[in-house]
Amino acid sequence: MRLWWRFIDMRQIVFATGNMGKLREASEILGEGFSLVTPAEIGLPEDIPETGKTLEENSLQKARYIFEHKGCDCFSDDTGLEVEALGGAPGVYTARFAGPEKDFNKNMGKVLEELAHQESRIPGVSRRARFRCVVTLIMDGKVRQFEGILNGAIARSKSGHGGFGYDPIFIPDEYPDRTLADITEEQKNAISHRGKALRAMAGYLATFR
Repeated sequence: MRLWWRFIDMRQIVFATGNMGKLREASEILGEGFSLVTPAEIGLPEDIPETGKTLEENSLQKARYIFEHKGCDCFSDDTGLEVEALGGAPGVYTARFAGPEKDFNKNMGKVLEELAHQESRIPGVSRRARFRCVVTLIMDGKVRQFEGILNGAIARSKSGHGGFGYDPIFIPDEYPDRTLADITEEQKNAISHRGKALRAMAGYLATFR
């Protein structure tokens, strides 16, 4: 009987997001065995503080916030764009690269501008970049982290109308002639950094079924 109740408890997991697109993607990857809810649905703010200096720290901070306030199973993610020629920037400051307002048009503009400046100083400088996602799961009070990486390059100008964030300037290796904003949501989810991290977590969660 105790194991049966433990199974029931594990069916509901709080995902630290208010983004319905991310919630839908995670639900599809985790499958029917789990029911995902948002912080708002359990009375917590969706905008949880992120003051860490790494993706790992921010992801852990958000998950711990939920666990410490509600004591329930939960997971969170933090994602960064890491541009080789910019020394790994914007990294943990991806959403606020051009300022605290989190304006991604300005963020993209700053990345393109800084790369252009680098190229004016160093001809042939690399435009290689990657998206890296860290997912933190707290299950039964135990912490596990999962990583997903999408390699590619920064385009010279924005292209496409899909996606969000930096998608219009990121060319994934899997689609070398298109940006993430040029491909379909299904194509993006199949290769995305967040999808890879979530699938790794799903594999771990499958051992509990």
